[in-house]
Amino acid sequence: MGSGFPQVGGKGTFSRGVHPPDQKHFAADAGIEVVPAPEKIILPFSQHIGAPCKPAVKAKDEVKVGALIGEAGGFVSAPIHASINGTVTKTIDLTLPTGRRISAVPIKADGDQPEGELLFKELTSDNWDRQAAEKHDPQGIISAINSAGIVGLGGAAFPTHVKLTPNKEKPVDVLLLNGCECEPYLTSDYRLMLEAPQAIVAGALLAARAAGAKQIFIAIEDNKPRAIERMTQAVQGTPIQVKAVKTKYPQGSEKHLIVAVTGRKVPPGALPLDVGVVVSNVGSACAIAFAVIKQKPLTHRVICVTGAGVRTPKNLFVPIGTSYRHLIDYCGGLTPDAARIISGGPMMGFAFTDLDLPVTKGTSGVTVLTRDDVKKAQETNCVRCGRCVDVCPMNLVPTKLAIAARHQATDVAEAYYITACVECGCCAFTCPASLPLVQLIRLGKTQVAAKKR
Repeated sequence: MGSGFPQVGGKGTFSRGVHPPDQKHFAADAGIEVVPAPEKIILPFSQHIGAPCKPAVKAKDEVKVGALIGEAGGFVSAPIHASINGTVTKTIDLTLPTGRRISAVPIKADGDQPEGELLFKELTSDNWDRQAAEKHDPQGIISAINSAGIVGLGGAAFPTHVKLTPNKEKPVDVLLLNGCECEPYLTSDYRLMLEAPQAIVAGALLAARAAGAKQIFIAIEDNKPRAIERMTQAVQGTPIQVKAVKTKYPQGSEKHLIVAVTGRKVPPGALPLDVGVVVSNVGSACAIAFAVIKQKPLTHRVICVTGAGVRTPKNLFVPIGTSYRHLIDYCGGLTPDAARIISGGPMMGFAFTDLDLPVTKGTSGVTVLTRDDVKKAQETNCVRCGRCVDVCPMNLVPTKLAIAARHQATDVAEAYYITACVECGCCAFTCPASLPLVQLIRLGKTQVAAKKR
């Protein structure tokens, strides 16, 4: 290949990890529905990793779908656009489910709102230009992605234009599209692969062109045979290969997916770029296709509303900034025994209580658990069984990190590589003492970060 990297030869899996019940049955067969635009949306000025946006509007401004609302605050940032037609109101502060306090701008809906239906019709169309990548130079593709405000839609929300910008010192030869969706319950990516495969293919080809990757893979867990079949048909006549990987959590984690598909190992503290790979999400690929081919920014996304605690689980095409309450109401509301609402999935998501908070670009799903789902044994003392160590896919010692966080021992936390933790939740899932290991490790990370300020 001339890149200095080994040939692609992954075994379709990685060491350690767990096998939680996938619970995909709640929404896997629910076709994507377009949610009617709400009466109001709220757009946080930070929906990505990196610098918050700078306001580009003021109260009483009238905006249309796609209008610039927030300008990128730096290179590692992503602009924000209106997802409904309406009138801007006074900027507010709110706390997202992640616990982050951020400024946001509300927009009150005005008039008809046909854009959701129109965008979804385009998304699921088979008329996506496969030759578009050859018609655009790499820098033009990256510029369009940047202007469109695209971030990783799998949940990490890292600005996509940063990932795809070529680095002469670290050339890329593989683009890896993540269709695993290994998080239990969630099915938004699964439905995208079934209903919008051509948009995914077009976006993958454009992303590879931008990054300079010659090999393109779409990785899908083998518990999704319909998605594997659909995408295999869709990539016919292109250089894209569909790779079925073993079903195991967290297969969708970047570093573990790279090992599974390519056999290359990303060293501690390094990035996928260091082994010649760029990883993106299938939803992000759709957004890339819209940005480059249709010249439309990221304003809507697919969100899965699922779990036994919601009356009718669904996969929804949603204006970004819509409230969680609006989505849950659209799905028939909560069941009487609903006990916990999670932004995301149960392994890596964040529990919250304020349903009037908005969904963001990084919101892949809403999981509603019942009282029976959340019943657990009372937290006890660690018995030193080592199960958390056995399953940690990053080869860490979660109990050491948790203890360090409890005692604010930041030196110990750093010595045991706390920042390498991907917060996948494998440790907490397998812990017989029901210790809140992930929450403690998140606390430890904030302590380490505060110490360095």
